[in-house]
Amino acid sequence: MEEALTDSTYLILLALLKPQHGYAIMKEITVLTEGNFEIGPASMYTILKKLVKNEWIQLEESSDRKKIYQITPKGIVILKKDIQRRKIFYQAGEHMLAKFGEEQEEGKA
Repeated sequence: MEEALTDSTYLILLALLKPQHGYAIMKEITVLTEGNFEIGPASMYTILKKLVKNEWIQLEESSDRKKIYQITPKGIVILKKDIQRRKIFYQAGEHMLAKFGEEQEEGKA
């Protein structure tokens, strides 16, 4: 199995399904997570460099000298695989809570 994406990398790839510059990526992540997750500029730009190197995103200079990032087809494949991985974890958690969580609650009553 491929290495799992960190939450920060996952959210950056999600945000880059539409082309954006750095500050907009940070704002988009805050919106996507309803304020439950924020990423700072130092972490974000470190991850962006790694994603460009891996060819999961591409960098384009816009006319106003802003750096615009966009996910590549390779990045979309990686993102889809990680979404599937996260679904499996979510479903496992839901299943286990439904099965054993009620027993734990009943034991407290």
